[in-house]
Amino acid sequence: MNMPRLSHSAALILKAVSLGYCFGLDVMDITGLPSGTVYPALRRLERDGLVESKWEPEEEATAKQRPARRYYEVTREGKAAALAATQRYPLLAHLVSEKR
Repeated sequence: MNMPRLSHSAALILKAVSLGYCFGLDVMDITGLPSGTVYPALRRLERDGLVESKWEPEEEATAKQRPARRYYEVTREGKAAALAATQRYPLLAHLVSEKR
């Protein structure tokens, strides 16, 4: 597969998802990027096969009294792209820390 060249913000978002920040608000919090950047980038990353998503069960969200969340997970290709992006943008390793 030909590795897509990611913009800095898309690389940052992919890195965040690869470290376990798995829904949009989490990604916005850790990266400092606005929703108008994060959600379109997540859709593009999914379209390009670098992340997959699924909705949480409605009853789980209802039990927690909030809207259902869409959870994102990095694919095998996405892991390779995240590694390549970290090599291209070395600061990514320092901008996003692993979820504790």
